[in-house]
Amino acid sequence: MFKLITKTPPPVVPQVRRVLIVDPQPVSAQALGAMLALAGRPEIWAAATQAKALAMAAKVNPDVIFCELATDKLDGLAFTRALRRSDLGCRKAPVVLVSAKGDPAAVLSARDAGAHEFLRRPFTHKDLHRRLEAVTLQSRGWVEAVDYVGPDRRRFNSAEFEGPLKRQADLPAPPRAVRVGEALKVVRAALAAIDRDPAQAMRALLAQTAELEAAAAEASDQRLATANSSLHSYLEAVRTGAALNAAEARARAEGLLNYAGREPRAA
Repeated sequence: MFKLITKTPPPVVPQVRRVLIVDPQPVSAQALGAMLALAGRPEIWAAATQAKALAMAAKVNPDVIFCELATDKLDGLAFTRALRRSDLGCRKAPVVLVSAKGDPAAVLSARDAGAHEFLRRPFTHKDLHRRLEAVTLQSRGWVEAVDYVGPDRRRFNSAEFEGPLKRQADLPAPPRAVRVGEALKVVRAALAAIDRDPAQAMRALLAQTAELEAAAAEASDQRLATANSSLHSYLEAVRTGAALNAAEARARAEGLLNYAGREPRAA
């Protein structure tokens, strides 16, 4: 760990207290640390490899993680995916992938790995400040699926645009019917993935049944609530004990998968 203390104005992003920098190049890690010192003087840790970074993340529980996108010694996309699929307390922490490449393919790969933001090198203090604002001052929905785990990709951007509706996160939440449909789609995918990725399938199913429970309560949709409770209660029963059984899970989900998604009629 290294700390850089300088005389600076009051912190501009007080939520950032602990930062983890994942970079095999000490010089670039130090340079980023020096710039971060001007954004609130957080505690800063650095790790050079994915294994060391995950171990450090478990120890310090960082508020934000900056990770190099790709070098000979580090795959930032693989690190981000591993973090998102881990059981660490910081698995949902904002990840900013950093790279000298700023082409659309690099930005999209960062988004699809589960990163919150993309920062192109060389960058200025203003660029860094925008990324910190984007990950700390704007809420992002979380997607707990099977093939993707991370912030809502529909609301991803690189904090470049200025003006009204700066971020897609400023847009209203999708309608209830859309949320229910998306949750059911994830449930189907997670059920199909139980044998190949049981841990993530379990997380995805728990997250989606919780979302469906909330949607049912919001609309007083008893049919959805009843169909959902069969699967949700089963998941809660096995999460601390027996292994998730694909056949049993599918049987418990039958009523839910047959749910037509119609809004309940008004009384």
